[in-house]
Amino acid sequence: MTELADMLGVMAGLAGTAMEKATQSLLQADLTLAEEVIGEHDQITDLSVACEERAFALLALQAPVAGDLRSIVSGIQIVADIDRMGALALHVAKAARRRHPNHVLPEEVNGYFAEMGRLAVALGAAAKEVLETRDPERAAKLREEDEAMDDLHRHLFTVLMDREWKHGVAAAVDVTLLGRYYERFADHAVEVGRRVIFLVTGKMPSEPEDTGEIN
Repeated sequence: MTELADMLGVMAGLAGTAMEKATQSLLQADLTLAEEVIGEHDQITDLSVACEERAFALLALQAPVAGDLRSIVSGIQIVADIDRMGALALHVAKAARRRHPNHVLPEEVNGYFAEMGRLAVALGAAAKEVLETRDPERAAKLREEDEAMDDLHRHLFTVLMDREWKHGVAAAVDVTLLGRYYERFADHAVEVGRRVIFLVTGKMPSEPEDTGEIN
């Protein structure tokens, strides 16, 4: 059980680092950083597989009950959330690579994405923290911290819908997709917190509302 918890913490740390580098590559049109994120993604994938194998081995060999069973089932679900966080950072890095040497973002939205990147990295670090401490009160705060990300995501749409937008359809599509990647990264970090709350208390807090299709 301890080994599984440690592996989940490492995974969360890697996902946060990936999003930090991906954001820098996006804002700076830095191909080297984008390639680092893409090249290092296998570490998250490999850990994801290892965590799932460890969790299923515990289920099969130790026949856990009560709290231990909750820990294992929650661990399997958390693996999926962190795996998606890593994949979303990968999407950001691939967008930066695809447009290189040009910048993906129009200059006027750089500030939005710099702040969304900062929030995403902070939420990733918080998810890692609650996995290590199993503090349900800290885990519950992730939902509140995600509200700033949701506000920025909504504000992006006001920029895109403004009559003054002059960057064309392709740029609008890039901004829309990238904004959604950051918003979903944050949502998965919040989901990690919810699962830690269930792991510790046996009660699952209410799910955040979401109508999007990108996971």
